[in-house]
Amino acid sequence: MTRLALVGFIFLLVSCKTSAQKTIGTIERLDPEINSLIKKDAVIEIIGEGYDWAEGPLWVEKYKMLLFSDVPKNTIYKWTEEKGVQLYLTPSGYTDTAKRGGETGSNGLQLSPNGNLILCQHGNRQMAMMDAPLDKPAPNFISLASNYQGKRFNSPNDAVINSKGEIFFTDPPYGLEKNMNDPKKELPFQGVYKIKTNGDLVLLIDSIARPNGIELSTDEKTLFVSNSEGRKPRWYEYDISGDALTNGRIFGAQYEERGGADGMKITKSGYVFSAAPGGLWIFNPSGTLIGKLKIPVATSNCSLSADEKTIYITADMYVLRLRMQ
Repeated sequence: MTRLALVGFIFLLVSCKTSAQKTIGTIERLDPEINSLIKKDAVIEIIGEGYDWAEGPLWVEKYKMLLFSDVPKNTIYKWTEEKGVQLYLTPSGYTDTAKRGGETGSNGLQLSPNGNLILCQHGNRQMAMMDAPLDKPAPNFISLASNYQGKRFNSPNDAVINSKGEIFFTDPPYGLEKNMNDPKKELPFQGVYKIKTNGDLVLLIDSIARPNGIELSTDEKTLFVSNSEGRKPRWYEYDISGDALTNGRIFGAQYEERGGADGMKITKSGYVFSAAPGGLWIFNPSGTLIGKLKIPVATSNCSLSADEKTIYITADMYVLRLRMQ
């Protein structure tokens, strides 16, 4: 499909309900169970648009704001109901003065238990903490981990933090200018890691081709990792045993659609929302696919509000909101 045809297709799927609200996509209800999560008249709203590649949404309850990365623009934006989208932080993921291409900015964003902003920095190839208050952001960063056994990470992509403050993160090659063929790639694998509270780094997995989205179960006993490489099963789950992962297994439905899985979030009751081909897929706790948010552009990640009644979604040039209840 040409870009012109694609724009026309998207235009047909985007409707203006009022001057203040634009919607996009549809909700596919594959099982009646989804009705307990998403009300019948829910719509997918566009709350921001015009980005190069929106990623890493993070709802910050204290300030009632959504933070999200525009990875190629090396920028983080914030959205609030009152003021819409505003610039939050730049640079966000690459602070060197040497010019380079590719996806240089921050990707996944998280809050530590004590409220510090944790960033997966593509360009700097590290996990970092912003050395500034959330309400007074500044591009000052403390490196939390930048290499494994002396070899630089590829480009940390997504992260999740447990109640102890341990950081689990994925390290695919997407932030390198030439991806897998980049001459600056130092590691022969794409890892999943844990940063312990004492700063020690643990390699958890080196066998997933493109580890991408990552999430913990509510009881923090299970780690979920999505694989965005198209020839392998798309979601895995592992039992957490100290500093090791055991009993690796496939989670959820397999599919034939082109494309890989991306960022994910899990509700307190165990429902899994994950970016996948065609939008955002919704699984019940047993792994049954019960519905999809069908979005006509590549969907990257999502974030839940504190009360889990609203989900925010990053999808290519858009930032979206679904008020589920």
